[in-house]
Amino acid sequence: MVDVLTEIIIHSPCEKVSEYAANPDNAPKWYVNIKSVEWKTQKPLSIGSNIAFKAKFLGRDLAYIYQVIDYIPGKKLIMKTAQGPFPMETTYTWESLDDNSTRMTLRNKGIPTGFSKVFAPFMSLMMNRANNKDLKKIKSILETKR
Repeated sequence: MVDVLTEIIIHSPCEKVSEYAANPDNAPKWYVNIKSVEWKTQKPLSIGSNIAFKAKFLGRDLAYIYQVIDYIPGKKLIMKTAQGPFPMETTYTWESLDDNSTRMTLRNKGIPTGFSKVFAPFMSLMMNRANNKDLKKIKSILETKR
């Protein structure tokens, strides 16, 4: 099992942070590995939405579709791969600490199958590094846009 939980404090209102992070169109701007996003269902984001992502991770091109399985605007977003090479669930949470500070968490968990089982510990380490970079990037973007 791969289960990576990262978090960061962003000095920006919770509403602003959650709206930006929950918008798949913004993902290539703050995720280091995501190269493109394509909506497979109509906007806006809601439970049941399907979004296709193209990414590069550990030198490999990946294409997968996430389906939104839970969404509470301003609080939580959970997406699960509907198809792709590695069954994965991604959870975002946002918690207002005060009028201008938000705790954002990013959790990725999944069960590697086949050959990738061997690399699960390495994948966890690499995902942790990538997630921390991504959270630092979104923090930089949102704190600059004040």
